Amino acid sequence: MIKRPSFEMAGVSIEAGTRKTVNIPISTLSDHTPVTLSAHVIHGRNEGPTIFVSAGIHGDEVIGVEIVRRLLRAKNLKSLRGTLIVVPIVNTFGFLIHSRYLPDRRDLNRCFPGSPNGSLASRLAYIFMKEIVVRCSLGIDLHSAAINRMNLPQVRVSANNAKTMKLANVFGAPVILTSALRDGSLRQEAKKIGVDVLLFEAGEGMRFDEMYVRAGLAGILRVLKETGMLPLAGIAGPKAKSVICSDSHWLRAPAGGLLRMFKAEGDVVAEGDVVAAISDPFGDREIEVVTRYGGIIVGRAVMPIVHEGDALFHVAAVKSSDAAEAAVDDLTTQLEEAPLFDEDEII
Repeated sequence: MIKRPSFEMAGVSIEAGTRKTVNIPISTLSDHTPVTLSAHVIHGRNEGPTIFVSAGIHGDEVIGVEIVRRLLRAKNLKSLRGTLIVVPIVNTFGFLIHSRYLPDRRDLNRCFPGSPNGSLASRLAYIFMKEIVVRCSLGIDLHSAAINRMNLPQVRVSANNAKTMKLANVFGAPVILTSALRDGSLRQEAKKIGVDVLLFEAGEGMRFDEMYVRAGLAGILRVLKETGMLPLAGIAGPKAKSVICSDSHWLRAPAGGLLRMFKAEGDVVAEGDVVAAISDPFGDREIEVVTRYGGIIVGRAVMPIVHEGDALFHVAAVKSSDAAEAAVDDLTTQLEEAPLFDEDEII
């Protein structure tokens, strides 16, 4: 039997049937501390696709890092076919200082494909494309809402891409939100070179959420199974179909004050529902927040102190409110029935 060739990355060789962490030099901090883009490569014994999973493009979106940590410990990976490249933290600079951005105040997800001679963000984007993306046929990029916001688990794909829509359904998040490719984003630039990317959103910046971590891990394993990288046994499919939403809007605060929410992410609302109230600190004045359209809440603010115009609820339109509510309930129940991790497995 002919042995599968080794996998080469940044001067490091990974033999078939082994796994190794590769540290790709990025920069040096002002105190001379080296910074690397660290990728864990699992190179299966048998042929198969090459897929990347990335987290921490925004440094404060830490839930993806936890999802990746659990993925790397999954026993299923012992039977992996093909090659899996896992990058737990893309934006090390932002991760260390709990910031969405890099030190040059740029959003990395608006700097792709990058340049070897550009800004720090541009150089990091260039290295990620050159060392990771170009080697793959598919990517899964993990995100969360920003600090002080919460997202329902959702996969974002292009409306006219049948391949990613199929994989999004396999992933099994409660919601699939079709969204256009944005200039400078990883999704857009990867697509230009023929690499599709599923974007998973869940949870809140700088926070872990156990159910949402489970949703991300389960979804990734399902996609790896669907692409032939993992065996069919041992990975359960979703109990319900994801709710596909093609339109959404933000419901904003009509005034500043103290916010009390009556609805949360995953709740289905109808036009005219009262979803929150905003009061002044003296209790003399209270304004109800009323929905303009019906749909499912896919994101919300979590801070109780708001200013006029602040985004409060992200509502996605649905074809059937009853079907959406049932799907979210079924998928939530499935996650709750999964084995519970001990506390030292979570933190």
